[in-house]
Amino acid sequence: MDGLTINDAAQTTGWSPRMLRYIERSGLVVPRRSASGYRLYGPEQLQRLRTLRELLRSFQIGLGDVGFARRLRREPRLSAAVTGWLEADAVRPAHVAADDWLSFEQDKHERLLVAAGRVNS
Repeated sequence: MDGLTINDAAQTTGWSPRMLRYIERSGLVVPRRSASGYRLYGPEQLQRLRTLRELLRSFQIGLGDVGFARRLRREPRLSAAVTGWLEADAVRPAHVAADDWLSFEQDKHERLLVAAGRVNS
């Protein structure tokens, strides 16, 4: 055999088979497949799983964070939108008085929540 099955890889790496499937679905570590469709984890995948665990531990982040970072690298529009949001300053609409801005924003949120069916009106 030219690789470990998912159960052997789980035992070797400390990730559960369920987490290995999640990591694969996220596109972070994708094992090869045997002719019969079984996942086969080779040294490359084992190394990626080890360094992924080190990355999560070193920066106290989750798999979702790494998955999102991967998505930002692959989707330029998403990356630009997130960057724009991070760099943007809040701006009071010109037609709203400074003293009314808080209630204006609160009312807007409440209307959006009602429209989304998340709040009883």
